[in-house]
Amino acid sequence: MRTVDLIEKKRNGLELTKAEIDFLIGGYTRGEIPDYQMAAWAMAVYFRGMTREETVALTQAMEHSGDTVDLSAFGRYSVDKHSTGGVGDKTTLIVAPIVASLGGKLAKMSGRGLGHTGGTVDKLESIPGFQTTLTPEAFRRQVEEIGVAVIGQSGDLTPADKKLYALRDVTATVDSMPLIASSILSKKLAAGAKSIVLDVKCGSGAFMKTEADGRALAETMVSIGSACGRNMAALITNMDLPLGMYIGNALEVMEAVDVLRGKPGALRELCSALAAQMLSLCHGWTVAEATERVTEAIDSGRAMETMEKWVAAQGGDAAALTDFTRLPQAAEKHPVLAQRSGYLTHMDAEGVGIASSILGAGRRQKGDTIDPAAGIVLEKTTGDYVEAGEVLAWLHTNQPATLPEAEARFTAALTWGEEKPEAQPLIYGIVRGGAHG
Repeated sequence: MRTVDLIEKKRNGLELTKAEIDFLIGGYTRGEIPDYQMAAWAMAVYFRGMTREETVALTQAMEHSGDTVDLSAFGRYSVDKHSTGGVGDKTTLIVAPIVASLGGKLAKMSGRGLGHTGGTVDKLESIPGFQTTLTPEAFRRQVEEIGVAVIGQSGDLTPADKKLYALRDVTATVDSMPLIASSILSKKLAAGAKSIVLDVKCGSGAFMKTEADGRALAETMVSIGSACGRNMAALITNMDLPLGMYIGNALEVMEAVDVLRGKPGALRELCSALAAQMLSLCHGWTVAEATERVTEAIDSGRAMETMEKWVAAQGGDAAALTDFTRLPQAAEKHPVLAQRSGYLTHMDAEGVGIASSILGAGRRQKGDTIDPAAGIVLEKTTGDYVEAGEVLAWLHTNQPATLPEAEARFTAALTWGEEKPEAQPLIYGIVRGGAHG
């Protein structure tokens, strides 16, 4: 086989075989195929697309390009969740203890954030003492005993995806449905869970800007994951406004705890829906039955107890989940005041996320240090009526010099009007695949 022939074949809109895709991914991972040829192939895929069979082959080739995790010991109960990313997305901190308290097994590897706010690992590390590195033996033992362990990505999982994503990022080929789907799913498949629930976000604060694009990605990933032998479900959810009212790292831990202690609202509604889908897949319960059990787990305090056990098992200060003063605190808490009266008709989630990052809650570059105390606490959100002079939000930072820029970015993200906007749906739809036992 010659790489140039495969580039030409895809450029001409023809379907590549599994052997040809294995040749490309294997050769590129080993350094035998240069970046310029792989970039040409990625651009051909961008314009020509891939069939379902090609995307399955690509996903599996990247899944097996490095280490894989064996969770077979947990059987059908191993389950994972993946979010395509958003502003204020602390769903793992809420969903994981709910599902674990009801018999699911979450052996989860999560990444660090790059952009608006931290990733799940950054948020957990804002709890004093929390360790996101465990030996494989300790990792499995904790999942067996408590039902959940979340660690930073370790080993050499999907090296092909790491190389290919870095290449796509600098060659304008990120925005390709089969390449996005295979990138996400190869990592999830290599992580070993039998059942996978995807939270596919769309809107101003998400990569997929429209509901139609979000649905297309959800359907593609559920189809590919099912073809790879996993139980799959995907929720298409709204990221046109931040998720919840707290954005940051320690701040999001606080809000997650509030939800586990029974606080109502959109964040609890979304996390309950995600947890119900996960439990339905791994237990075989109907979604209605799973939803009832999720409600009971929260209201009884069982999910919160599991959160405390989880944090303590990984060295974290579980008392900080009760006494928030033990979490990192910002020296400056600056109010943003409304300059006019009216309805907040739209809140650009990406703009709010950028403001949070300016305060220190996110990374502009990979090596940047996150301030776990930094972020934004919203007092008002889309649909609220606001009087001039009322507090819109509190900006938390240890870098006072960032406040003017952050406040300007935050206020620029707000759209005002004289009439109350129509309520937006939280969940646009759900896609499920066939069962695989």
